[in-house]
Amino acid sequence: MKVNPSTHERLAERLACILTKLNVGHQLSVQELAREFQVSNRTIDRDFDRLNSYLPLMQDAKTKKFYLESSYLGRFQLQDIKNFAQLSGINELYPSLDISFLRELFADRANLVFSAKGYNFEDATQYAEHFKVLTGSIQKRQQIALFYRDQMRVVKPYRLIHHMGNWYLAAVRKQELRVYRLGRIDKIISSHRLVQFEHDQAVLQQLKDEDGIWFQHEKQEVILSVHPDVAIYFKQRRIFPEQVILDESATGELLISCQIRHQKELNPLVRYWIPHLKIVKPEHLQQELDNSLQGYLKGA
Repeated sequence: MKVNPSTHERLAERLACILTKLNVGHQLSVQELAREFQVSNRTIDRDFDRLNSYLPLMQDAKTKKFYLESSYLGRFQLQDIKNFAQLSGINELYPSLDISFLRELFADRANLVFSAKGYNFEDATQYAEHFKVLTGSIQKRQQIALFYRDQMRVVKPYRLIHHMGNWYLAAVRKQELRVYRLGRIDKIISSHRLVQFEHDQAVLQQLKDEDGIWFQHEKQEVILSVHPDVAIYFKQRRIFPEQVILDESATGELLISCQIRHQKELNPLVRYWIPHLKIVKPEHLQQELDNSLQGYLKGA
């Protein structure tokens, strides 16, 4: 079975490489980049759409090649590349992003050494107009009106967040920080008649500290036991939100804690690791999970 190359794209390598080429004055063609990275033209189009959200990209009318406005050439230093990697959610993908590593990453033979797989996300090109309006409103700190799930809501926009493959707007409505999935926003109205607002420092701190997007719910601690057969994966990286290892038994079993705001953060992860993981506290969460699995099996 042939694998769709877009699901195996070397996202971090490609975006950083394109950014670096633009920075030194190259004019880049979609077709040439597609051949270089062995991906489809559509994939490179999406890359330029992402880059265009952060950079003043220009396109030659005849050649259709993309390039940076001359006044911006050479402005992007190592820290800018790191910042872009952080915004793209790829800053922790590689062990470092220092000069020596970037040289290896951008080398002609890099594809023989590095590969990143499993990047699946929605096609954000359909939200291009939303991005422009929301970016301007966030920067101006101006309220906007959303038509969301067939209702109009006036909100204070704070951030655009990419979470688990989807884009969301984080905004305050009725003194509560909420998220609105861009795919469900039918229309955005930005008008001078909608008043400006000042950022709430508590909201900014919450956006900085939170791993997830369930801002409206109170946090609760969940304790889980992890079987020795898979303990190594939980020791190598944080799999659950705010994961902490509480204890490791002589047999290698782990007791871990995490902080969640909604069961939707917890259940998919627990189901993935069944039968090697169990919820210890609160007990009702494990019982609810068991009931849902039994109901699924009965209906199968």
